[in-house]
Amino acid sequence: MRLISKYGWIRTLHVATLRAKAFMRAPWAGGVVLLACVVAAMLLANLPATKIYYRHLLETELSVMVHSPTGVIDWIFPRGMNVEKLINDGLMVVFFFAVGLEIKREVVRGQLSSFRQAILPVVAAAGGMIAPAVVFTLFNHGTPAASGWGIPTATDIAFAVGILSMLERRIPVSLKIFLMALAVADDLGAILVIAFFYGGEVRLGCLVLALAIMLGVYAMKRLGEKRMAFYLVPAVAVWSLFYYSGVHSTISGVAMALLIPMEPRYGREYFVRKMRRLKGCFDGIETAGEDFPDEAQRACLRRVGGLSTEAVGMSDRLEHALAPYVTFLVMPIFALANAGVVIESAAYFDIFHRAPGTGAVGMGVFFGLLAGKPLGIFLASWCAVRTGLAAMPEGATWRMLLAVACLGGIGFTMSLFVDSLAFSDPGLVDRGKIAILMGSAAAALAGSLLIVLFGKKRIR
Repeated sequence: MRLISKYGWIRTLHVATLRAKAFMRAPWAGGVVLLACVVAAMLLANLPATKIYYRHLLETELSVMVHSPTGVIDWIFPRGMNVEKLINDGLMVVFFFAVGLEIKREVVRGQLSSFRQAILPVVAAAGGMIAPAVVFTLFNHGTPAASGWGIPTATDIAFAVGILSMLERRIPVSLKIFLMALAVADDLGAILVIAFFYGGEVRLGCLVLALAIMLGVYAMKRLGEKRMAFYLVPAVAVWSLFYYSGVHSTISGVAMALLIPMEPRYGREYFVRKMRRLKGCFDGIETAGEDFPDEAQRACLRRVGGLSTEAVGMSDRLEHALAPYVTFLVMPIFALANAGVVIESAAYFDIFHRAPGTGAVGMGVFFGLLAGKPLGIFLASWCAVRTGLAAMPEGATWRMLLAVACLGGIGFTMSLFVDSLAFSDPGLVDRGKIAILMGSAAAALAGSLLIVLFGKKRIR
């Protein structure tokens, strides 16, 4: 404390660190960082001083090559990899792995664990995927842009939940839970869409070998293996095989996440018994002087730490450990690499522009997110409740549900990802990105205004 009071810069650094930690704990922080990265990407892609370097950086090739002078050994891995592909096919695997862990948790013991809990968000998510796909198809049927129907079907949970958290005093808690469960079900739907509709030519040999490894991991799990290395090492091999198989490599992250054990290595009775012994051992250690902890106590505390760690399931530990990295590293880097659209003219912002022979990507994506997504969620929920299949969230009204459904139109991360897979024409990709940004912003604004308009402010 004397050092901090003596040196002002140390105090400033200490305060800044505390504020940064407080900011990172806020539920809306991820959305703010993503938004900042979108703005940064657009500036980097369009400012004369940076746009050339920005594009060159993303196109920089990254491979490990083994080559002998005689030419006997000539091995390159991974082939065709550059910075942009490393982010989209490599770094995003971590994002999909975390999504897979979240989906598994919700299905096993969360909001999707029982039929009664799951049916409304699952039906709403299905409606929220079908309706925007139909809207997009109406604008682009029979054109080269028709393959982009999956772009407006996704919901970005970081932005949606972030806005809800800032307005949480105006909505019932049940609707926040509903939107989070809907976003998880929506992520699962988006993963299936990517796996079945946006892969390349399937190489069965690589896929069969990857499935064989996953089968071995499943058998290992059934035999009770709980050590993390025995799951993460095969995950790297499975990613490599998926990368060459034609099925998008990010799906390997979800597949391996579903194989991670949720059961802890040590049960409750064993944990309690061992902790009692360690406490007795710790209490029996005589310390010399005021040294705490001494060598014997440190050894005991390390055993306590190891025991506590293994008393939590591997899936929970990984999800907790990955969450800040996914929110503040993986997704921002993805936004920096994918949201940078070179704006050659103001026509890029004209969503009503229909390029000759290419369809109306802008209108399909924009209206799919702003109108198709909320209407799909709302109408599917209305049908489920009216038919008695599901119950209305406690304390919610139809007007409030419509407001929350509008936030489901914030596509962003997953929509940008699908956009990069759906088109080979760079012009279509860029127009899709602009429409995603505009549609997501419009959906966020509409949802926020409706929540303020229809919501009743609760007293804390």
